[in-house]
Amino acid sequence: MSSNLPEKKPKAKAAAAPKSAQDSATSQKAAKPVRVITVSSGKGGVGKSNMTLALALALADLGRKVLIWDADLGLANTDVLLGIRTKYTIDDWLKGGKSLSEIIVKGPKGISILPAASGILELSEISEAQKSRLIGEFELFQDDLDFLLIDTAAGIGSNVIFFNLVAQEHLVVVSNEPTSITDAYALIKALYTKHKQSSFYLLPNMVSGAKEARAVFELMSNVAGQYLTGVCLDLVGYVPYDELVPAAVRQQQSFFILNPGSPAAVKILDLARHLIGRQPPAFGTGGLVLFLNRLVSRELAVD
Repeated sequence: MSSNLPEKKPKAKAAAAPKSAQDSATSQKAAKPVRVITVSSGKGGVGKSNMTLALALALADLGRKVLIWDADLGLANTDVLLGIRTKYTIDDWLKGGKSLSEIIVKGPKGISILPAASGILELSEISEAQKSRLIGEFELFQDDLDFLLIDTAAGIGSNVIFFNLVAQEHLVVVSNEPTSITDAYALIKALYTKHKQSSFYLLPNMVSGAKEARAVFELMSNVAGQYLTGVCLDLVGYVPYDELVPAAVRQQQSFFILNPGSPAAVKILDLARHLIGRQPPAFGTGGLVLFLNRLVSRELAVD
């Protein structure tokens, strides 16, 4: 178990991604190693969507281009947090009426947002023509994208499992409450025991400081070490309780924008630097390309 808190590190050089197995134009050229990260939590109310948005904004501040996929199906959060009215969602793409470029909306600091809708699991059952269309349309964004952050629903539902299976990295947000810790462990257990996902980043939120964050991490890592011997938990940072965070939510703004010098914003920026500076896990043919290939695969089982 790793317990590295965020440190300022030199930027890691991205390795060239090998060719995709997809039989399309994408397979004919090198794929940019886009980082695909899910942000999940065992239960609601721990600030997962707020942390996803703030992390995207922090990465943008550091010169990275970020797309948030709001994957909390039927319960859109990112656009609500920013007070943005979205005209279309991914469901409009599924129905064939709109392109991804028409659906994706721009947010502060140049981040992009793919709004939520119900029925995204249909992506695992789409036609061959739709598969090619999805790959081709995402390819248009690939060269201008460094991170794809997938804000999943809370819990261990099939949609949560689905997106965690196709993502490259997994960030689990947890608060220092028994239900949050228990449910976060349940999510990790489900992904490990049923789907062999073994590496997770842990982000304690709304804690008093580094000591409490480490206590949460040690509790979870000790239990995982006893019952899930192959799991690796990595403490990548923490976010302290900050009264400016809920105040910003009420104004439908991100605390990272309204109060960039606040304790929570400073720690989110530390987290962004930490993620940029670390080497992502090996992921076959390249983050976004393999993500898309697995996303449209009929063989992906989530039961």
